[in-house]
Amino acid sequence: MGSFAARSLSRLVIGASVAALATAPGMAWAQDAAATVGSTGPAETPATASEPTQGEDDIVVTGIRASLRQAIDIKRDAQGVVDAISAEDIGKFPDTNLAESLQRITGVSIDRSNGEGSFVTVRGFGPEYNLVTLNGRQMPTSTLGDGASAPASRSFDFANLASEGIAGVEVYKTGRAAVPSGGIGSSINIRTPRPLDKPGMRGSIAARGVLDSSQNGKNQILPEVSGIFSTTFADDRIGIMVNGVYQRRKASANEAFVGFRDGFLGSQDDWGSLPRNPAQVNRPSGNDVYEIPQEASYNVRDIDRERINGQAVLQIKPTDTLTATADFTYSRNKVEVRSNSVGVWFNFGDVSSEWTDGPVAGPVFYSEAFGPGKDLSYSGALSANVSENKSLGFNLNWEAPGGVTVSFDAHHSTAESRPTNDYGTSTNIGSAVFGVARQTIDFRNALPIISYSMQPGIDPLNASLVTPTGNSFRNAYFRDEINQFQLKGRYEHEGAFLDSIDFGFSYIDNEVRSAYGFIQNDTWGGIDPRGASFGAAATPDDLFSLISLPDKFRGVLGAGDAALPQQILGFNFERMAELLRGQYNICGAPQVGTAQPGTCLADFTTDRRLREKTISPYVQVNSSFDLLAGSAHIIAGVRYDQTTVTSNALVQVPTGTRWTAANEFALAYAPERSFITSKGSYQNWLPAIDFDMEPIRNVKLRASYSHTITRPDYGVLQGGLELASNPRIGGGTGTNGNPNLIPFKSKNIDVSAEWYYNRESYISVGFFNKDVQNFIGTTQIDQSAFGLRNPADGPRYRAAQAALGGTTDAIQIRDYILRNFPGSSQVTGQVEAGGVTYLNGNIFGLPEDNLFNFQINQPFNSDQTANINGWEFAIQHRFWDTGFGTILNYTIVNGDAKFNNALNPNTSQFALVGLSDSANAVLFFDKFGLQARAAYNWRASFLNSSNGFDPTYVESYGQLDASVAYEFIPGLTVFGEAINLTGEARRGHRRSDRMVTFSQPGFARYSAGVRFNF
Repeated sequence: MGSFAARSLSRLVIGASVAALATAPGMAWAQDAAATVGSTGPAETPATASEPTQGEDDIVVTGIRASLRQAIDIKRDAQGVVDAISAEDIGKFPDTNLAESLQRITGVSIDRSNGEGSFVTVRGFGPEYNLVTLNGRQMPTSTLGDGASAPASRSFDFANLASEGIAGVEVYKTGRAAVPSGGIGSSINIRTPRPLDKPGMRGSIAARGVLDSSQNGKNQILPEVSGIFSTTFADDRIGIMVNGVYQRRKASANEAFVGFRDGFLGSQDDWGSLPRNPAQVNRPSGNDVYEIPQEASYNVRDIDRERINGQAVLQIKPTDTLTATADFTYSRNKVEVRSNSVGVWFNFGDVSSEWTDGPVAGPVFYSEAFGPGKDLSYSGALSANVSENKSLGFNLNWEAPGGVTVSFDAHHSTAESRPTNDYGTSTNIGSAVFGVARQTIDFRNALPIISYSMQPGIDPLNASLVTPTGNSFRNAYFRDEINQFQLKGRYEHEGAFLDSIDFGFSYIDNEVRSAYGFIQNDTWGGIDPRGASFGAAATPDDLFSLISLPDKFRGVLGAGDAALPQQILGFNFERMAELLRGQYNICGAPQVGTAQPGTCLADFTTDRRLREKTISPYVQVNSSFDLLAGSAHIIAGVRYDQTTVTSNALVQVPTGTRWTAANEFALAYAPERSFITSKGSYQNWLPAIDFDMEPIRNVKLRASYSHTITRPDYGVLQGGLELASNPRIGGGTGTNGNPNLIPFKSKNIDVSAEWYYNRESYISVGFFNKDVQNFIGTTQIDQSAFGLRNPADGPRYRAAQAALGGTTDAIQIRDYILRNFPGSSQVTGQVEAGGVTYLNGNIFGLPEDNLFNFQINQPFNSDQTANINGWEFAIQHRFWDTGFGTILNYTIVNGDAKFNNALNPNTSQFALVGLSDSANAVLFFDKFGLQARAAYNWRASFLNSSNGFDPTYVESYGQLDASVAYEFIPGLTVFGEAINLTGEARRGHRRSDRMVTFSQPGFARYSAGVRFNF
C-alpha cells in the first residue's frame, strides 16, 4: 500500500485510559505503531484489525477499534501504573488543550483558568505535587498568577502549550528509578514528534474557527491555524521536522465574588460579630461557627488570549547505531484581561441578617444600613502579561556492541513571565458614587444577589456623581532557567531471568528569579476633598458607559432575580489612568511604593534569586520469568538525589534602632538595598520495585512499592529576612524564607487487577496508598537580626531605673535618658502624663545595649503526616461490530487530614487540599468513515485552600464535551467540537455552602474546521 491514499491514513496510538478520545477518523500502519509507553523492553506488536492471511503484505488498522486494541496492549504490557495519550496522527492531538485531554485519564482532574484547563491534579495531589517534563527533560515553569505577590510556584501551566505540536503525554503514577524525581502525585512527560520515528515525507495543515459563547455581547469567530511538516532524505539518515501553531481566543469570565471576615463563635461578642437584637433572625449561638461578609462585587471580565507555539527538529543518523537529534521548542502565551466591577464593603454597624441552623451557620441574607457618605465602588482593572518558554536540546543515542545502548541528552531551557503594558501585572483603579443607604447580599441562590439602595436624590448610574478614589499598580516578574544534562545506559541481557539493566546520571542547574513591587494611592474616600463636584470636573461623563448585568450571568440560578442590579457603570482603564496621571500624578508620586520613570510600573521592592543544583544517579534491574500459567516481571531500582539550594534575596538592611515613644521603636535603614545569601541542602534515596504476573490467561495482577518526593515551592525556599519597621519594647517581628526545607516524601503502595475479556475490552480495579511526611508549616523563631540593639535594654535603661527607684514606667525612664545622655539621644518635644511634663524624642541604640529580639515567622518542615489512599475503577468496552463503544472510569480518593468546618475558627488545623473523587464517561461511534464521541468529566467538591483557619472549597463540577469528524476523501477531514456543551457553571464557598466565595457562569465553546494530511 504505497499509494498516496495509503500514506495519508491516520495513525492511532492512544494510551491506556483514553483510547476513544480521537475526534477525527484515521488509519495507521500496524508495523509503524509506537513502542509501549513506559515499558522497559522493546516495542510490542500492536493490535491489528484482523488476523493476517497468507499473501497479505500490509495490515491496516483503522479508527477507534485499533486504538482500543493498542490501549489494551499498552496497559497489559507496561510495568507499574502508566497511562498515556498519543496523537492519532502527526499534528492531531485528541483535544485542543493538553490539560483537557489529561482529565480523561483515571485519577486525573484539572483546574481551569479563564474557562480553559491549566493545571492538573493526580490522585488528589495538586499541580505543585506533579512533575512535568518535556521529552524527559525537566521544564522551567512560568506564570504570574494574579500578580498579587512575587510568583514562586513550581506548578506547570498547560495553557502555555498548544496540543497540535504534541506527539503524546505519559503519566507515571508509580515511582520508577529511571523516571525523574519531583512528583508525589505523578510524573508527566510531554513528547514531541521526531522525523526519523516515521521516515518519509508527511505533514498536516489544519485551520479552524472558534466561537466562545461566553463573550460579553459579542460573537467573534477567531482563527486557529496549525501546520507540521516532516521529511527524511539521504536514505532516511537525515530528517527535519518543523511545526507551528497560532491561536487567538476571545472569551469572558464574569464572576460574583464575596469576601468574608475571619470566623466567629456564636457566643462571641467581639468587634465585627453579629449584634444581639431582633434584626438578627436565628442568630448563631453557643459554639455555632459563622462568618460575616466583608466585601462583595460583580466582576465583568473580557479576555483576549494569543498563543504561538513552534518547534524545529534536526536528526542525523550517520550509522545504523548512532542517532543525533537537535531540537528547539518555543511557546508564547499572551493574555490580556480587562475588568469592570461594582462592589460594596461592610462596616459591621447597623446589621440585619438571617442564618441557617448550626453547628456551621450560613447566611440566608446579610444587610447593613448607613448614613450619608457610604460609597458604592466602581472599579476598572487590567491584567496584561506574556509567558514565553524556550528550550534548546541535543541528544546523542548510540547502540553500542554487546547489547549496550548509551544516550547523552542536554538542554538549555528558559521560562519568563512579565507584563506587556505600562501599568503592571495586575492593576486596579477605583471610583465611587457616595450615598449608599443600604446594601444586602442574598445567599439563597447559586448566584449571590448583591443589591443596594441609595440616599434620596442619588442615582448610582449618574456618571457626573462618580468620584475617583484609590488605585494600585502591581508589577511582577518571573524567570526560570534550567540547564540539564543526562547520561543514560541500558544493557540487554540474553538470559533466563535477567532481562536488562538501566543506569544513568542527571545534573540539573535551576536558577529562579521572582520579583514584585507595587505602587498604591490609598485615597479610597475620594481623591479630592471637593467630593462629588470634583467628579464632574475630573471625570467627564463620556468616560463612562453602561454595562448590563443579568445577561452576564445567564444560566446561573438567581440571574433573573429582580433585586439584581440591571446595569452598572464601566470605564476604559487606560483612559482613566492617563487622566489621573495628568491631574494627580498618581504614578509619579504614589503614597506607597515607587514607580519606574515615565510609567506606572512599580520598582521591585521584593527580588528573590534561587539556585538549585541536583545530581541524580540511578540503577534499575529488569527481570522476566515464568510464574504459574504465564510470565512475570520484576523491575527494581534506586535513585539518589542530592540537592543544594542557594538563596539571594534583596532586602532593606536596617542599620540602627530608635526608641521614639513609650512603646514605639523605629528602624533606620541603609540607603541601598542589599542581597542577603542563605543556603541549604538535602539528599534522598528513592527505591522502587514493580511486580506483575499473569496467573491465568487474560488476567493481570500488579504490585508496586516506591518512594517519591516533591520539592517545596520556590516561594518558601527563598530567603530574605524582612523586619517590621516598628518593633515594640518587648521585641519586633519579621518574616523569612527557608532554603533548608526538605522535600515532601511519600511512601507508595499500588496494587491492581485487570481482566482482558475481549481483544478490545477490559475491566480493571486498582488500589493506591500514600504515606506523606515533611509537610510545611510556619513557626515563630526568637532571634536577633542584623546586630540591632535595643535601647530599652542596656546600661542607660538600668541607670534610669536605679535613679528612679526601680520604676518600669517607660515615659519616666525615657525622660531620664533624654536629660542625662544627650550624646546618644535627641529631644524632639514634650509629652504630658499624670499632669507632669516629660521630654520626648529619639533614643538611639548603642553597641553596649543588648541585642533586639525579633519573632521571625519562617516556614519549616513539621512532624505532620498524612495518609492518602483510594481506588481506581475502569472499564473499556466495544459493543460487538456496531461501531459503538464506551470507556468508563471512577476514582475514589480518601485522606486522613480533613478540615473540620465546625471547629472553633481560632483553632489552626492541618488539612490536605485538592482531594476529591472524579469520574469520566465516554461514548463513541466509529464506522462508515464517521467518528463521533461524547465525553463527560466530573470532579467532586474539594478543599481548595486553607491557611489553617479559613478554608475555601470548590464545589463539584461536571462538563460534557462532544465532537464529530468525517473523512470524506483520504487525507481530508472536516470536524467540529463543542466544549462544555451544557454550559455548566462553577462555584466555591467557605465553611458553609451559603458562604459563597465565587460564582461563575459556564458557556460552551464551539469550533469547526478542516484538516489535510499528506
